[in-house]
Amino acid sequence: MSTTKEKKCVTKAVYVYEAPLRLWHWINAISVFVLALSGYFIAHPPPSIGGEAFGHFNFAYIRYTHFVAALVFDVGLIVRIYWALVGNRFGRDFLLLPLFDKCFWQEVIKKMRWYLFLDKEPQIYVEADPLNRLTTFLVFLLDWFMLLTGLALFGEMEGMGSWAYYLFTIWIIPLFGSSQTLHTFHHLGMWLFAAFIVVHVYVVIREDILGRVTVIETMINGWRTIRNGRL
Repeated sequence: MSTTKEKKCVTKAVYVYEAPLRLWHWINAISVFVLALSGYFIAHPPPSIGGEAFGHFNFAYIRYTHFVAALVFDVGLIVRIYWALVGNRFGRDFLLLPLFDKCFWQEVIKKMRWYLFLDKEPQIYVEADPLNRLTTFLVFLLDWFMLLTGLALFGEMEGMGSWAYYLFTIWIIPLFGSSQTLHTFHHLGMWLFAAFIVVHVYVVIREDILGRVTVIETMINGWRTIRNGRL
């Protein structure tokens, strides 16, 4: 008779992300993808097409798609802030960062070591882990940067009589020195988003497979399952 104790597979589920937050996450992901793709073609226009100009509106369609996606992105960001205030604590944890807490930064480093295959065992969190919270906050700042610079560029296009010009363009372009510099930084923001998305996809897939908590499933149904029921 074996004396080895067998581990029982125990799971524990906690409701983490509420429906409005999950809906915002996926809509925001789609809008960012459309913005990045259309923004790339705005910065690198497709070749000219022969024939009469009135018969070709490809670039106009690209710009229109970019503006619509930007509107969805902007409204979604406002909704996200609202839900951070009225939703559960898991929806606002990225706003409450203990930046002067030594333990917080130690946990950030531990999580980075886990993703870099330097640690064999992951830390378990019901809520977003410290590295996730820090990254989400930085992306949140990038969101606002893209929103404000995008509205400034939109106001420049609409002209001096537009609301966007008086609210954003009139002070943001002088802040950057020139319209071209503003375009460059706005375009750079797109590449930062692209880099974040690549890392984000890697992290969630790896955590879902090798970690002890669900990640992708949680952003679909809201429930975080803790494998083996240990915290």
